[in-house]
Amino acid sequence: MRANLPEALARLRDDLRAVRLDLAVPGAEEGRRTRDDLVAQVDDYLLPRLGQMDAPALIVVGGSTGAGKSTLLNSLVGSVVSPAGVLRPTTRAPVLAFHPDDLEWFEGARVLPGLPRARGGEARPGTVQLVPTESLPPGLALLDSPDIDSVLAENRALASQLLAAADGWLFITTAARYADAVPWEFLRAARDRGTALSLVLNRVPEDAGREVPAHLRQMLEDEGLPEADVLVVPEATLAEALIPAPALAPVRAWLDDLAADAQARAALVRRTLRGALASLPARAAVVEGAAVEQLSTAAELRAEADAAYSAAGREVETALRSGSLLRGEVLARWHEVVGTGDVMRTLESRVGWARDRLKSFVSGKPAAEEELREAVEDRVEGVVRAAAERAAERTARAWRDRVAGRALLDGTTGLDRASAELQAATEDEVRAWQGVVLDLVREQGASKRATARLASLGVNGAGLTVMLAVFAHTGGLTGAEVVVAGGTSALSQKVLEAIFGDQAVRTLAAQAREDLFARVEDILREDAARFDAILDEAAPEADSFARLHGAVDAIRRAA
Repeated sequence: MRANLPEALARLRDDLRAVRLDLAVPGAEEGRRTRDDLVAQVDDYLLPRLGQMDAPALIVVGGSTGAGKSTLLNSLVGSVVSPAGVLRPTTRAPVLAFHPDDLEWFEGARVLPGLPRARGGEARPGTVQLVPTESLPPGLALLDSPDIDSVLAENRALASQLLAAADGWLFITTAARYADAVPWEFLRAARDRGTALSLVLNRVPEDAGREVPAHLRQMLEDEGLPEADVLVVPEATLAEALIPAPALAPVRAWLDDLAADAQARAALVRRTLRGALASLPARAAVVEGAAVEQLSTAAELRAEADAAYSAAGREVETALRSGSLLRGEVLARWHEVVGTGDVMRTLESRVGWARDRLKSFVSGKPAAEEELREAVEDRVEGVVRAAAERAAERTARAWRDRVAGRALLDGTTGLDRASAELQAATEDEVRAWQGVVLDLVREQGASKRATARLASLGVNGAGLTVMLAVFAHTGGLTGAEVVVAGGTSALSQKVLEAIFGDQAVRTLAAQAREDLFARVEDILREDAARFDAILDEAAPEADSFARLHGAVDAIRRAA
């Protein structure tokens, strides 16, 4: 093993932890389980073992509910160190038995660093109960784990964590339940991880002493585990809660052989370590595949939101260009300035008269000027809000048509409506846009000639006229509205041309329109960001796959 292997493993662990797989897509559950198993094994086994290759071999005693794990451990030790009984689950805290000379290896955080240690008294859930005993030889420790099929989810998770932290498994099953599905899930995991494995076939009736072990060995071979030992414990009456020595003899012989041969223990450790390292690429590939599926689904959901809000932007632009903004309050306020008949007469008379008329309005009626500006603000806000409402509704509807999107929406409220902040944001942006228009007017009127003409109308009056020129087109209007809007457009155009010149007017209107549309895009983008935020919390980052791939390559080079 190269010196930089621990560094490569730590990098893989960190990259795995960072992979979010919370979208409801095929393979997500398997990806999360594999990710969590890998992280736990790196932390609880690979890094500690690589750091101290001479530490005692840790054998985890695992199995199903009622298989006899605690009874077996107690029998091997020769005293009751792990409680056994008819109430399930029995093992609530793992019991770690070892020779007293090995205490230094286990009282610290070398293995299972996330679990606190306890000695003496009743074991508390969430702790590792340390039991030094002369009955075990130095260099070999036995860890009794909770049931792999416990009714308590936390016990099942802890059992998986302990098995992943082991140098070897002493897996207990019974003649009645050896073919159950759950144990075989764990046995396949041991195969995939390269973990050294021995099976104890417990409580075998005398009349099944040949048939059942033979069938189990065949199943192991079929599952790619032909080298696993099968240790048969016949059915026997317990003596003081311990298995009688004759019945325990096959397991005792296996333990004694392992205890007496340091090279055999070292070989067991190396076999499991190398198997675990060799299994990393294939297991990480499961997480990579899940990440790719998540990224693909997230991209599709983002595309739905982008399409809906892009359509909203086009709707707003059409509304602002069409002249429909001049309906309602804006039209009423403008009508106060000129009136329909005045507009038509103005088109046939001097521009100066129109300018004077506007000057009288904006200079003599500041309240009316403010009302017009507010009317423009309200109308734009209304157009943007309506488009945002439709975009949010379309996005939510499209997401609900997908399993992943529906799951995301089920945990939220209000996403099918525009955000509560949209109105204030739109009002702020429209006010800022009006300020930009006034600044443009000032810049355009900087010449002496323009300044003299601008003075007759005022910056505010010219600015309002530019704003109305941006919106005043006849598309979308009918009847009298066409007359008024058309007159408004022509009047605004001629007044502005008289002050600035025709080219400058076109530039002013284009700049004002472009600035407003950009602000509208920002407002809609911010409203759409709510959907992106939900995806960002659930889906992996875009470079997750590449990072994982690089981390696995680094381990291949280092191992």
